[in-house]
Amino acid sequence: MSANDRPTGQQQTATYDSAFLKACRREPVPHTPVWFMRQAGRSLPEYRKVREGTAMLESCMMPELVTEITLQPVRRHGVDAAIYFSDIVVPLKAIGIDLDIKPGVGPVVEKPVRTRADLERLRPLEPGDVTYVTEAVRMLVGELGATPLIGFAGAPFTLASYLVEGGPSRNHEHTKAMMYGDPQLWADLLDRLAGITSAFLKVQIEAGASAVQLFDSWVGALAPADYRRSVMPASAKVFDAVSGYGVPRIHFGVGTGELLGLMGEAGADVVGVDWRVPLDEAVRRVGPGKALQGNIDPAVLFAPREAVETKAREVLDAAAGLEGHVFNLGHGVLPNTDPAALTRLVEYVHEQTAR
Repeated sequence: MSANDRPTGQQQTATYDSAFLKACRREPVPHTPVWFMRQAGRSLPEYRKVREGTAMLESCMMPELVTEITLQPVRRHGVDAAIYFSDIVVPLKAIGIDLDIKPGVGPVVEKPVRTRADLERLRPLEPGDVTYVTEAVRMLVGELGATPLIGFAGAPFTLASYLVEGGPSRNHEHTKAMMYGDPQLWADLLDRLAGITSAFLKVQIEAGASAVQLFDSWVGALAPADYRRSVMPASAKVFDAVSGYGVPRIHFGVGTGELLGLMGEAGADVVGVDWRVPLDEAVRRVGPGKALQGNIDPAVLFAPREAVETKAREVLDAAAGLEGHVFNLGHGVLPNTDPAALTRLVEYVHEQTAR
């Protein structure tokens, strides 16, 4: 099966003809579909209210809470797709890695992975490890109806960076030291993480997710030759593992302008583009046969409405010749964004692109 095949199952039939999935398959759409990375989260007062007093990782393991948070931006903004509310380190926590998400810092790993012996802590992920994900996705599919749900996971490189560094890193020095200094250990680490990530995505797809996105937040720190040699095989393994389901596969990274072609080559059906590269240039780098997603700068949403619409128009004009375009930000919604600005942007894109 491919992303252009009609999947089976009641929920896939309901979402199959949605603008979002049509754009991912590079088919004609009634309007350019819109969704936002981090659309569910701190920018919404209703999110802050339901999350109050609940730690991030704990909230990711509560199906009813996950369902409510995932639905909030769909109700408020009228976006064309929901994205499953979780965190990229959830599968690592599920297999027993001692980590926590510290407010204002991010994921912090108690004992970093630095040696071959440390690999033994990375056991395979079983569906029984994340039953709360299956339950939440099924609840969401029932609530969303014809609106697609995007499942997601962290890519092997970004997960490896958190594990090796022990937390967020500006320079990724320990990560690159392993990659260059012990390439076999590095390859084995990424291969294990590819297996864990694949299993996590399969759980979401089998529960009803209509598409999946692989986030490689830190991979922009690499040169193309290093990406091709040391990262792309693991990412390709993930995309290949879920190819048989026929759901669109989206690949996104930050600062990846030099890697766009390779990220598509890894197996994505849709390549996410940050705000640094115009979409008409991005399509040249990616090549034919892929849809693109993006790519207005999230900070633009702090400008007056007219300025936001001007920048949105630039994105739409640059996307005019694309085979398929999903409108999104070039990264996630910033925490202090006015939710009304997001709602207006959805309305603007829908109005401007109505066929």
